[in-house]
Amino acid sequence: MHIAAVILAGGEGRRMGGADKALIRLAGRPLAAHLAAALGPQVQALAISANGDPARFADLGLPVLADAAPMGPLSGILAGLLWAAGQGAQALVSAPVDTPFLPADLVARLAAPGPAVPALAQAGGRLHPAVALWPVGLAAPLAAFLASGAKPRVTDFAFAQGAQAVEFPDPAAFDNLNTPEDLAAAEARLAAPAGEGRG
Repeated sequence: MHIAAVILAGGEGRRMGGADKALIRLAGRPLAAHLAAALGPQVQALAISANGDPARFADLGLPVLADAAPMGPLSGILAGLLWAAGQGAQALVSAPVDTPFLPADLVARLAAPGPAVPALAQAGGRLHPAVALWPVGLAAPLAAFLASGAKPRVTDFAFAQGAQAVEFPDPAAFDNLNTPEDLAAAEARLAAPAGEGRG
């Protein structure tokens, strides 16, 4: 299956003091670079969804997709779906820029059920709806959903399209870095000797 991926970097980073999360450094590299390293080897094409000056991501060498109308993660997913279709992809995998510990088999597991309906990551009984696989044919229904005035919740749209959850064994693989404390914990995790922490 030809699969593309999009890094969702449109968040405002309010709990990080309004910082651009994609450019926050973890172990000396921007979070966006961690995501690119995690997702790039798993897919045929990779882009980043972000608004504002795309030049700030020039070092990544990735296409930067702006939202037509910023309405949260679904806007970034829509931009990604439209771009992925142009790449000849059958499906798009999305992931937030603040999830640097994604598993190496993320795309393979999400793709296992096939590209017919969305597949959302789940671990430890918790759903992670922004970490998901989306059939590219959902671009038009998603655009209609966003234009309808409905509250743009990822789960509402996904389950209306028959989404299924895909279980992953390690809940820590989906940890979000939302606060300076989360970032400090991630730094410690990456600095831990092999066997004592992830990374």
